[in-house]
Amino acid sequence: MHKPSKPTSEKELLARAQNLAGLTLGEIATQFDIAVPRNLKKEKGWVGLLLEHALGATAGSRPEPDFVDLGIELKSIPINHAAKPLETTFVCVAPLTGLVGTTWNNCHLKHKLTRVLWVPVIAERHIPVAERIVCTPFLWSPNEYEESLMAQDWQELTDMIVLGNVENINGKHGQVLQLRPKAANSSAKTKAYNSEGKPFMTLPRGFYLKTNFTQYLINHHLCVV
Repeated sequence: MHKPSKPTSEKELLARAQNLAGLTLGEIATQFDIAVPRNLKKEKGWVGLLLEHALGATAGSRPEPDFVDLGIELKSIPINHAAKPLETTFVCVAPLTGLVGTTWNNCHLKHKLTRVLWVPVIAERHIPVAERIVCTPFLWSPNEYEESLMAQDWQELTDMIVLGNVENINGKHGQVLQLRPKAANSSAKTKAYNSEGKPFMTLPRGFYLKTNFTQYLINHHLCVV
């Protein structure tokens, strides 16, 4: 399997991503002799892994940006033909313990979202995986307003975790961020604390960007009307 070299600059990475725009996932997979799954039910992360491979990402599953030397995270985002995001975007696993001393400025979530290469993919469910089309990518770093929204949500959600209310968090919490279960199956459990400070086992949680925020990013950066 041919593995591209890692990009040496942000400009080179963006150029590579732009070269994928207009191609189907099947065409990209064929270039690298990668098999295309019939559906993504059991291979939900396949699109991201394909793009990582095609673009020369090096982080793998390590908890750091996909393009380590450039400090850039790669996020594919499924959209429909009207450029509407089809689902929330997973960012990282949320720690449920050991949060003393953690602030927005030193948390893993902020680190992941410092610089992001967004790659929209037209991926409506009726379109076979191989025929889904990569759209125009864009690089993004949060401006002051965007970061303030994320920081505010992170603080609200983290306070709820620390105060033992993780089980009460739902999709209504957060303006642009969402905290929800993130596990391969319901038997995966992690430790958390209840409101009385007693440990219990619960499903792992993940931080996600809500679709209203990713829609805003797409509109802002791709001039979608």
